[in-house]
Amino acid sequence: MSSISRDLTYKKRLEAELRQAVKMEAVGRLAGGVAHDFNNLLTVINGYSDLLLACLGPEDSMRDMLTEIHKAGKRAEKLTQQLLAYSRKQILQPKVLDINTHVGDIQKMLQRIVGEDMKIVTSLDPELGRVKADPTQIEQIVTNLAVNARDAMPQGGTLTIKTRNTNLDEKYIADHAGSRPGCYVMLEITDTGCGMDKTIKEHLFEPFFTTKEVGKGTGLGLAMVFGIVKQSDGYIDVESEPGCGATFRIYLPRIEEIVESDSPHQKTALLPCGTETVLLVEDDAMVLSFTRMLLQRGGYRVLEASGGEEAQTVSDRYTTAIDLLVTDVVMPGMSGRVVAERLIRSRPAMKVLYLSGYTADDVFRHGVSVEQAAFLPKPFTAEALAYKVREVLCH
Repeated sequence: MSSISRDLTYKKRLEAELRQAVKMEAVGRLAGGVAHDFNNLLTVINGYSDLLLACLGPEDSMRDMLTEIHKAGKRAEKLTQQLLAYSRKQILQPKVLDINTHVGDIQKMLQRIVGEDMKIVTSLDPELGRVKADPTQIEQIVTNLAVNARDAMPQGGTLTIKTRNTNLDEKYIADHAGSRPGCYVMLEITDTGCGMDKTIKEHLFEPFFTTKEVGKGTGLGLAMVFGIVKQSDGYIDVESEPGCGATFRIYLPRIEEIVESDSPHQKTALLPCGTETVLLVEDDAMVLSFTRMLLQRGGYRVLEASGGEEAQTVSDRYTTAIDLLVTDVVMPGMSGRVVAERLIRSRPAMKVLYLSGYTADDVFRHGVSVEQAAFLPKPFTAEALAYKVREVLCH
């Protein structure tokens, strides 16, 4: 008597990857569908509450209520970004960077987040290679994993952050679906907490999966980490056993380029101002009104239009120079890219700044590369707009 056996491990792995991809596509569509409207609303809610808080004194009776509105707006903003990160639709602004520098920069903040009963230990390779990633997202990865570690160690413990250069070979690839061979920078975060069983690990990166009580967590923190790593062309691996803590290893492709120099804004009590003429094109009436007010407060002469055709009419009727076009990317009838192309034909010296609350895919489909064009994502603050406008005008 003879028998035939087949190893179905690879087939099951592919099926699991397909199910995961279908889930991500569904969440991505949901996130993309709500992101634009939410980001427009949050631009207005968070923007006005920021301005009002700056006007109220510490003893003002309205300050506490306004602060709660502002907190709620920021929380909504964070949830939207988590959904976009999981579905790999966040708008990235990648730079060549040294992960060691960013870990060092946020270490004090991490200590405040995790509490004094938790010890943070770092072991950072001084010869660490460089990666190309969004600096904000690297900090989000470390912060979310630190929060996860804190929840796994309610009685305190040790959080260890390590970095090193590594190569993933064919043997590693065979055992870890989704990874590719090559040279990587590894970011490793280990806790001494309660650990996880196999069932929890299988669902760890799914959106809205959480082992916390109702109201104690959204289940998006680790899903967000997963999405960021994948969008940055990296890989994440988890080792954990019940009672033995957990280790998260993040692998990002190593590159040979030098770190891009930062040119941080010199923060002052007053935001940068100007006297130039700005043509503002925005189809959302509330965002149009808010942005116009910010620009006028900054000293600019503002011309406005609610769409592309109106922008063309305003430009044709205005006989002197327009220094800057500030335009939404995705609008009915005519995209911001098309508006810019038309107006620049007659105004070649005019600079362009794009705004959008849509996902990275939607922005790119409308002809705008956030890496090459001057771009400001919604929701934006008065400060972000003020500095970005000056940066574009002075470039």
